[in-house]
Amino acid sequence: MNDNTIENETSNSAGGLEVRIADELVERAWTEGLELTGPDGLLAAVTKNVIQTALEAEMTEHLGYVKGDRAGAAEAGEGNHRNGTSKETVQTGVGPVEPDIPRDWAGRFDPAIVPGHDRRVGGFDEAVLSLYAGG
Repeated sequence: MNDNTIENETSNSAGGLEVRIADELVERAWTEGLELTGPDGLLAAVTKNVIQTALEAEMTEHLGYVKGDRAGAAEAGEGNHRNGTSKETVQTGVGPVEPDIPRDWAGRFDPAIVPGHDRRVGGFDEAVLSLYAGG
């Protein structure tokens, strides 16, 4: 799927990607008896997962290879690699979430989505909530 495909799907508010995602999540919450809001709600879980995925993507970009790719790590050659994670509570519009912030061996990784020890993710809430509002 390329950027144009994503753009075309999200621009159609009647059946766009965000509407289909919202429908699927609400259906899942209904059938599994999950709350939509609150600290253990579906919105908080989705927000945490999106932040976590973005953090992992940033680390991959920073290091130049995907997690578990030994050949890619060897090609990158600088000797820097993943060095575990640390939990950090981040305030979002749907409440606090605790993503695992990846660390690199050299200590140079500073993620853009949760910069430096910031406790609030700015602008992110609106992006996640728009998935549920239909754009």
